Amino acid sequence: EALGEESRRLTREQLFTVAATASINFSSMICFSILGPFFPSEAEKKGASNTVVGLIFGCFALVNFLVALILGNYLTHIGAKFMFVAGMFVSGCGTILFGMLDKVPSGPTFIGLCFLVRAVDAVGFAAAMTASFSILAKAFPNNIATVLGCLEIFTGLGLVLGPPLGGFLYQSFGYEVPFITLGCIVLVLVPVNMCILPKYDSIPSKGSFWKLILLPKVLLLCLTIFSLSACLGFLDPTMSLFILKKFKLPAGYVGLVFLGLALSYSLSSPLLGLLSDKLPYLRKWLLVSGGLMTALCFFMLGPAPVLHIESQLWMFVLVLVLIGFSLGMSAIPVFPEILHCAYENGFEEGLSLLGLVSGLFSAMWSLGAFAGPTLGGFLNEKLGFEWASAIQGGWALLSGLATGIFYITEATRRSSSLQNPPGNNEERSHLMGSET
Repeated sequence: EALGEESRRLTREQLFTVAATASINFSSMICFSILGPFFPSEAEKKGASNTVVGLIFGCFALVNFLVALILGNYLTHIGAKFMFVAGMFVSGCGTILFGMLDKVPSGPTFIGLCFLVRAVDAVGFAAAMTASFSILAKAFPNNIATVLGCLEIFTGLGLVLGPPLGGFLYQSFGYEVPFITLGCIVLVLVPVNMCILPKYDSIPSKGSFWKLILLPKVLLLCLTIFSLSACLGFLDPTMSLFILKKFKLPAGYVGLVFLGLALSYSLSSPLLGLLSDKLPYLRKWLLVSGGLMTALCFFMLGPAPVLHIESQLWMFVLVLVLIGFSLGMSAIPVFPEILHCAYENGFEEGLSLLGLVSGLFSAMWSLGAFAGPTLGGFLNEKLGFEWASAIQGGWALLSGLATGIFYITEATRRSSSLQNPPGNNEERSHLMGSET
């Protein structure tokens, strides 16, 4: 609805921008999420432990983190459109290559090539997503949260369709078909986006990446991004194994359990984006309450053994639905909040700043996506899914509490400065002196 209202005023250039970024949101998420239902068990057959599977998922995120940091700084030199299209091409090729890995001998060779192909895929993904955020913010400077929230429908749609589609294709045709099919779809979208995506030029600004990231508020927002991504990334290598073991579901049905999280996230994101743009003062409360709610949900996901509650499928799906909503509460307002903080601290408006912010966002999200599966795979192997999910929720608890304390402190300082404006004593003494 929000996107519908905006489209009445959209130019042709803006409509093409929405179409192009929607295609990368959808295609990247569906390629990423198809691994969940079957790859962990397939990797175990090839000699990879649960910890190694977590590292394979985390490798994608670590490379993504490094590439996003670099490309965010050089966006205006490379060109946003070229980075976007080239990233899609590399990501599509990487997805197809990943489908060939079942032909590789088990053991170190298989594990090493998994790391290599995921790294290649991560380079393309980082390039496309960093350019995507920048282009969107440039095209919709006044409604970025609303548009991001509406486009998260396509992100959620990719997450929704990926697991069941991947599970069905894997069960029906084997390991290769899911990756080859989706990789080819991404490659078909490359020439389409070359034609429709507008080219945005800009002059490089003097904004410093380190000046941005060292702002206290931006550091806390980076912690929020990291914690949300770590919690979400934890589920990739662990949740399907837990569902298979606990509820005895076949691989094709495991993907359906993922629907609870993806659907609630994609359906709530447009509303949360609209609220973030129309009522900017609500962003801080969304960030804080979203972090705390995410922490509580992860404590209940197993649930934690201290609660002495037997895990049931309906309760598991319900908690996933709440996690999807709580992740949206924190994730949607972060990008405009970082932009607002940058403007408040004297950064020049333009595509160069948008490149810095989108690179920072992608990098922090990727860092969390590395820590989540890596730590989660280790904890799951040593302590079990119930304790691992409860501990993983500590990231969201930490970010929610830290952000809440910061905003309360900031509000207290502002109120005290309004009650005692600086210079009042000097002005008063000056007036008394002039009267005498």
